[in-house]
Amino acid sequence: MTDSAAGFPPGWLDADCPARGILIVPIPVLIGGETHTHDDAALFKRLSVALAQGTEIRTSRPSPGQFEQVYRVLESAGFDGIVSVHLSGLLSGTADAARLAAASVNLPVEVIDTGTAGMAQGYAAMAAAASLRAGFSLERSAAAAAIAARGSALYLYVPSLDQLRRGGRVSAAAGWLGSVLSVKVLLKVQEGRLVPLEKVRTPRRAVERLEELVRADLDNRGPAAELTIHHYGNEDQAAGVAARLGAAAPRARIAVARCPAVLAAHVGLGVVGVAISGAIAG
Repeated sequence: MTDSAAGFPPGWLDADCPARGILIVPIPVLIGGETHTHDDAALFKRLSVALAQGTEIRTSRPSPGQFEQVYRVLESAGFDGIVSVHLSGLLSGTADAARLAAASVNLPVEVIDTGTAGMAQGYAAMAAAASLRAGFSLERSAAAAAIAARGSALYLYVPSLDQLRRGGRVSAAAGWLGSVLSVKVLLKVQEGRLVPLEKVRTPRRAVERLEELVRADLDNRGPAAELTIHHYGNEDQAAGVAARLGAAAPRARIAVARCPAVLAAHVGLGVVGVAISGAIAG
């Protein structure tokens, strides 16, 4: 199981699809005092309007009780162990809540703090699920998730600094971002935090530079890399990024998915993210 920060592409959780069998615990998104737990079309519409209007938006970890309830349901269903794969503990208290709940149930629960988010986290959950389906132990499957998380990458192009400043999710080292609202920001999840990489003046150059960073990353991986292009309110732009990266890396499997709401609440409208999974050469 994992949480809603994973951001799986549409249909991937269905039977016979890549992420089949993975359960999702929702991370609450609070908009103007209303709590939303389902990352669906209704939340997308509400959050998009709130981001455009500058409405107060916050996120909160799931409660330990919420995790405990899910763990107990799985225990009652006859499962003998759980791998629980979650958003970076430096961005959210979700993994801590899962650990507290794990101590309250009678079946073993392996909690993995992936140190990342988006489909970089999702690929780690998929690695655990594939290992369990193959008959490997709970411990080995948890290790598979941890290895996949360490080998993943998540790059982000953020058109506006507003939400990042409000949410405080960027490291304190981001002072060099300055106060110029026209600056476009390139970020990477690094050691569990959102870390600024570069600032670029125009949207076009920002997307070009994002693609350059991704291609350079792919050069250090095997040919079977997997990518998910995240977006929020700009699906056509993300599809263009996917097409160009697909031409540059024809053997990579590339999907397009909306940015998870819990991340979009902090990075804002127009974000383009690229999550990468795949063995690093050497």
